[in-house]
Order: sequence, then C-alpha cells, then structure tokens
Amino acid sequence: MHVCVLGAGIVGLATAWQFDRLGHQVTVIDRAAPGAGASGGNGAQLSYSYVQPLADPSIWRQLPKLLLSPSSPLKLQPQLDPLQWRWGLAFLAACNAQTSRDTTKQLLALAALSRTEFEAMQADVAPDCDFSATGKLVLYASPASLEGARAQVELQRTMGSEQRIVSPDECVAIEPALIDYRSQMAGAVYTPSECAADCLKVCAELMRVLSGRSVRFLLGADVHGFARSEGRVAAVKTSDGDVEADAFVMALGSASHKLGRALGAYLPVYPLKGYSITVEVDPSPGAAPRVNVTDSARKVVFARIGSRLRVAGMAELVGHDASIPATRIETLAAATRALFPHASRLEELHPWTGMRPATPKGLPIIGRLPRAPSNMLFNTGHGALGFTLAFGSARRIADALEPASA
Repeated sequence: MHVCVLGAGIVGLATAWQFDRLGHQVTVIDRAAPGAGASGGNGAQLSYSYVQPLADPSIWRQLPKLLLSPSSPLKLQPQLDPLQWRWGLAFLAACNAQTSRDTTKQLLALAALSRTEFEAMQADVAPDCDFSATGKLVLYASPASLEGARAQVELQRTMGSEQRIVSPDECVAIEPALIDYRSQMAGAVYTPSECAADCLKVCAELMRVLSGRSVRFLLGADVHGFARSEGRVAAVKTSDGDVEADAFVMALGSASHKLGRALGAYLPVYPLKGYSITVEVDPSPGAAPRVNVTDSARKVVFARIGSRLRVAGMAELVGHDASIPATRIETLAAATRALFPHASRLEELHPWTGMRPATPKGLPIIGRLPRAPSNMLFNTGHGALGFTLAFGSARRIADALEPASA
C-alpha cells in the first residue's frame, strides 16, 4: 500500500517511520524542512508520566491574571476568526474536573504507548539526538499550589504513573543546580522516569534513515487541495504536481484545520504560540541542570540537551503571527537567571517560536473523522505534547489503517 503523509514534523515523521517498518510505500510532503515548524525548538521534554492538560479547573481562578498581566504566560489577542472564538469557548467548557480527569487518563495511555514506540525507534534508527533519562521536577511556589498538584499526582498514580511530592531540600538533592532557588520553592512533583531529547535532531535522523529506505520526501511543496473520486481521496494537489496514494495521513499541525475543512471535516485545532531559547551551559558541576525542570508558576520548562539548555514556555492565542517579541525572549532569559543563575552566560539565546496545534481538551485527533473521506486519516492537535505523543499516535494511526487494508 502507498501511504502519503502530509507533514514532516515529528508527528508526520513518526507516522512515516511506522508505515515504513510495516512494509508500506511511503511519501512525505511538506512545504519546509523536517522539524521546521512546531517541532524544531520545542521544550525537548518527553513527559510520559506527567501530562496534566492545559484545560484544568484551576484556569478559572487564574484567568484574570493570565489574561490581564503583561507578563502572563498566557496571552489572548482576539481575532476576527470564528475558529478562535469557537475554540476558546470549547476550551473554557473543558476546564472542569471530570473532563480533566478523562483527558489525563487518555493522555497517559497514549504516552505509555509512545514511550514503547520511541524506544523501538531508538533501537531501529539509533538517532544522535542528545537523549537523556534523568527524570523531571515540576516546581510549585506556594503550599496551596503544591497541594493542588498532590491531587493530580494521586490521579496519575491510580493510572500507573510513579511520582512523588518532594520538599525543597529534596529538590536540591535531586538537582543541585536549584540550590540558589531553594527558598522560592514550596516543593515539587518528582518523576524519575521522564526523558528529554533534541526533537529537531530526531527529525533529521528520521529523514536520513527513511530516505535510505526508499521513503520519498517531497519538500518545499505546498498542499493546495485534493482530488476526490467515489468518496475517497485519489490524490493530493501540491505546487509540485498531484501525488496519488492509497491512503493519506494529515499531520500538518495547525494548518490541518483549513485542509480538513476542504474535505468536509471540522478539526478544532488552533495554534498555541510558544517560544524558546537554547543556550550553551557552563560545564562546571552543579551549574546547569541535568534533570528536566518545569516551573509551574512561570509555565516555563528547562531541558538539558547535550551541552545546551532548552528553555521554553508561554501559550498565546494570537492567530498565526510568527513574530518574536523581545519581551517574550527576555522573560525566558529572566526565568533562567532566576532558577539557574550559574547555568549560562546567556550570550547567544537562539530565539525561536512555534505554533503548537492544540485542541480545546488537549486530546490529539487520531484516525478517521465523520464526513471525511475514508482513506484520509488525521494525526494532529497534540498541543505542547507533540514530541511526547508522536510515536504512540503513529502506532494508533497504523493500527487504524491496517484493518481496513487487510
């Protein structure tokens, strides 16, 4: 079977790898280089056991500050865009305890599958990607916020996650680079099994290996639409000509909504704009973190990737504006100085922005959709968990297609 994957981010490339290992002919189409979109400068964390969705009941009490404070990690800029309003209202409707619990359960199951499939990819591809498995600390600034985290930890424990609440002293024992920040912490959630890697390097390695296995890459090609026949997609129309295939997978991130609509499907996917910096670290022992760290108050994540530190955060609903305001980059630099004052000289920041494709509940869209052609499958809407969930999502896509092709 010939499978055409639309999108060469980490989700699309994981999907291509999955179909290639099953013996299918694969073509990958993207307007840019692999990982050039939301994958390239992401937070680098592989959060398999701590997946608290953004749509959470706590959003309601945080909303005034999140929306009105100029330094807020969440920013809303209303657009003349019905999708933004429809998405925003659905997001607020999802900010309740029952939905958050249900979403957490589904995300943890998908993340567990993704860990297994990522490990299979590592064994197969052996990517040079600065992979580490040093665990993660999620820091909380107040006793009240730490107590709120305790409920999430208990929920995730019942679903198989192994993590625990730790004191500020335990935080420093786990990650000595936090010594100067000790007085600012009420405690943290520690998950020993969490990992990190350079997602852009994974993308590049996947393309290198897959190209050698006869996977066809059509890069620099814009997708304009589809040719349909008898209720199925016969070909995808691109700026480089039509590409025919037996089945198609749409993994185009935040661009999926528009193309899905052309096929008669509604995809509630909206870009959540995020930022990152990547800095060289001081190699002195205890200067820069080796454990992944998430500052829950600032909503900033830190991940060690080789000799570099990736610092990422923010979530903005501002449409497809790809500009990088200096204030946002300074916020990430300031967070780095606050938590890890000896980690880096911050001389070169390598600022980045990406449009994370998010659904209101935080659950990705995986598989077929009503009213869409039966041979078009969707793999999109992973939000800030694209790297974490990519390989599990790819496995589910493959499983969804295989029965139909058997």
